This record gives sequence, C-alpha cells and structure tokens, in this order.
Amino acid sequence: MIPFTDFLYFGISLYALVPALFAGLFRRAWKTWLLVATCVMLVVQYSQSRWILGTEVPEILLLIAYAVLQWLITYSFLIAHRKQPGRPIYYSALALNLLPLITAKFLPLYLPDYPFLFLGLSYVTFRTLDVTIGIQDGLIKEVRPLPYFAYLLFFPTISSGPIDRWRRFTEDWNRDRSREHFLQDLDGGIHRIFTGFLYKFILAALIQQYWLDPLTESTGFLATLSYMYAYTFYLFFDFAGYSAFAIGFSYILGVRTPENFNQPFLARDIREFWNRWHMSLSFWFRDNIYNRFIYSAIKGRWFRSSQTASSLGYLLTMGLMGLWHGTTSFYICYGLYHGFLLVTTSWADRKFKNNRLLNSPGMLWVTASTLITFHLVAFGLLIFSGRLA
Repeated sequence: MIPFTDFLYFGISLYALVPALFAGLFRRAWKTWLLVATCVMLVVQYSQSRWILGTEVPEILLLIAYAVLQWLITYSFLIAHRKQPGRPIYYSALALNLLPLITAKFLPLYLPDYPFLFLGLSYVTFRTLDVTIGIQDGLIKEVRPLPYFAYLLFFPTISSGPIDRWRRFTEDWNRDRSREHFLQDLDGGIHRIFTGFLYKFILAALIQQYWLDPLTESTGFLATLSYMYAYTFYLFFDFAGYSAFAIGFSYILGVRTPENFNQPFLARDIREFWNRWHMSLSFWFRDNIYNRFIYSAIKGRWFRSSQTASSLGYLLTMGLMGLWHGTTSFYICYGLYHGFLLVTTSWADRKFKNNRLLNSPGMLWVTASTLITFHLVAFGLLIFSGRLA
C-alpha cells in the first residue's frame, strides 16, 4: 500500500496515531509506541510479495533484510573508524551503503524482473549515507540499534521523504517530550495534515482531472505549453501535499521532520528556488556533494579558478540528482539543465553584481525575475515529465 494516496490508508493509520496522542499527552512511552507504530504500518505498507528464485517473498522481509544489512555495515564501519580512521574503509562503507540502490537503478535495464526492490529505497539510502558520513567527519560517536532502525524505517517518511538527518532525528529521540512539547507538536501536525488534504486531494486532484489528463493525448505547441503549466502546478501540490502529510504524522509521533517546500514559485533565481523546493533533498546534495567537491577541489588545487570548480560542482551535483531520480534520459537531462542554470546564475551574479537594475529591490524587477525563474523551472519540469522525450 502506497502511503497517503487514498482514504483507506488514513483510516488504517488512525490505529497508529490515536495511541500516539495518549502517549504524548500523558508522557508515557512515546518512543516505544513510535517503534510499535512503525512496525505495524510497515507491515501494512509492504504487504505485497515478490518472486525470488521461485519463492514468494513478502516485501517486508526485503526491507528488514536491507535494514539489518545496513546496520551491520554502519556498525562495522564505526568500530573500524574508532580503531584506525582512514579513507579506504570509509569509501568501502559508502560503496556498500550505495550498492543496493545502484543495483536497483541499473540492473532492471537488463533484468526487467529484478526483484530486490522496495518503495523508498532511494530515500532510505540517503539516511544510511548520512550516518556513515557523520561517523567519518567525527560528528557521530555512537549508533545504537533502536534509534538507528527507527531513523532508517520511520514509516511516515520512508517512501518519499522528507529526508531527515541522523543528528537532528536523535535530538528528537533523546528529548524529554513534555506535555507542552506534545501540544506544540500536535498543533503543528494537525495544521500540516489539513494542508496536505487541501494540496493533494483537492488542488492536485482538480488540476489532474480537469487540466492535466485532458492534455495527455494532445499535441502541438499550445497543448505542450498548457501541459507544462498543468504538470508544474500538479507536481507541486501533489508532492507538497504528500510531504505535509509525512511531516504532520511525524510531529504527532514526536519527530519534527524538516520541511520540504517553502513557496518555491516565489524564488527570484534558480539558486533560491533550490533553497525552497524539495529542500531536504537539495540541502543533502548541497552539503554532501557540492560542498565536499568544492572543498576537495580548492584544497587539492584541481583547477586554476575556483569558479571552474564551482561550475563543475553544480553540473556534477545536479547531474547526480537527475540520475538519482532515474536512469532514463529525460531525468539526466533535467539534472544537467538545472546544473547549467545554476552555473549561469552564478556567472550572472558575478558579472552584474554592481548593476543597479538587476539588483534593484523594486517591485517591477522582483516580479520580472520571479516570473522568469518560474518559467525556467516549469520548462525543467516539462523535461522531467518525459513529455519531450
């Protein structure tokens, strides 16, 4: 069962949320219930089976096997890092963390019936990598099993994010959740759940039924232009609604999952857009790909100019982001397109930094730059949709 897609899921989820209300209100074993609720809802979400070597295997067993494997990799790396820190063992741990995802991305190109897949593998991989990177950086000193599995498999966010960070998650896990904290979480959770219903089941549904779907078989420039707008707004309201549900459920269960969207269509340039759109993903790539590439390039003097390093960093980061979405050409083109836009934005910032018009806070220029950014983003989402393929 795919989370947050029908009202049956919400009906079942009440069995997880209602006891969480009592646990939070009376400060009784809320972490224990978080674990119990996660186990129950994972069984519901991963109730289908896959055929492996002629045997029908429930998806939940694949998920458990994956989680145990990642725990063993992480714990082994932590022990090895304590004894003798070094790059080879670090890169080996990263490779093992990534291996299931890489296999799931590329083997289906040759084996369409590849069975070792489950919903959310891409998002869970980010969590495993976050722990490994944190250990290497010396920011994570211990990884206990229960919080690790709760972090890795937290049911509201396992399938499509938002992507949490280990240190932020453990702050919630270790806090003394008072009744006041619970009431604040409850207020935030309910607000986001109602926002999710508005976005996903009203606005996104109306856009899909009356605007997007009728254009599916239409051809021509005007039809494609209309499809671009329809798909842009549909994707935003659908995904932002999904994220709002995940965050709302998380708050009720005591986990303040980070926000994923912040009025992205009000961005004045592409860099600001990625600070507002799918923020947990873009910040993860910024921190762990772009910033680390720039640091290594400058430290190792790979290029004569830091701007060359920055441009290549943008292309590398966004190219990998596109590849993370899928191996089809339009996903990769989408990533490289945004990499090019970021390079262009960086160049324009340097070239015109003293230009009064382009740096004007006036309403006319703010409106113009916002509209230009929106259309650049919308065209990128048209590429992402596969309509142009």
